[in-house]
Amino acid sequence: MLTVWGRKSSSNVQALMWCIGELRLDYRRIDAGFKYGVIDTPEFLAMNPNGTVPVLLDGDGEPLWETGAILRYLAAQYGGDTFWPKDARRRAPVDKWAEWAKINISLNFNGPVFGRLVRTASALRDEKAIAAALATLGEKLDIAETQLGKHSFLVGDDLTLADVQFGHMLYRYFDIDIQRQGRPRLERYYQNLTERPAFQEHVMVSYEELRVL
Repeated sequence: MLTVWGRKSSSNVQALMWCIGELRLDYRRIDAGFKYGVIDTPEFLAMNPNGTVPVLLDGDGEPLWETGAILRYLAAQYGGDTFWPKDARRRAPVDKWAEWAKINISLNFNGPVFGRLVRTASALRDEKAIAAALATLGEKLDIAETQLGKHSFLVGDDLTLADVQFGHMLYRYFDIDIQRQGRPRLERYYQNLTERPAFQEHVMVSYEELRVL
């Protein structure tokens, strides 16, 4: 049994929970972070001295933190050969695109765009900074648009760990009130993700508790 500490509205927790859902693993999740507290308790800090979510405990194993490391562990421990190939040469492209998504999509969206639009009071929003951030993000999404012209998912015609790292950001990207450049392949890819039950359950989650008016 997996135990996860982290709130539903955390994008990192959503990536982890989507992965758990796709792998059909049994779990229990404990709300932690933001208004739910827990992360500043001695018990939690003994598991993760950073005081961040998510944290994963697999049975009596060592507590794991850092989303990317947790995802790779689950993929290696429980994923099939298409999701996370055992052969290093076949796995490397999946790992490459997963890292690309974490560095180029998550970091260019979460704080610079989502944080400034949703988690910042309207009177304090810097519209020029938001526009600049969207332009930077758009350049990276153009890379995804090109890549998605080659096959159905980022690294082939099967869902992989790379899609979890990339795709979990797209619900918020397509849901928030911004002007988006037309990227038909990206839009088709996102629509396909929205038809996956695990994506619906764990990623298409309300973020209203994060909104600052």
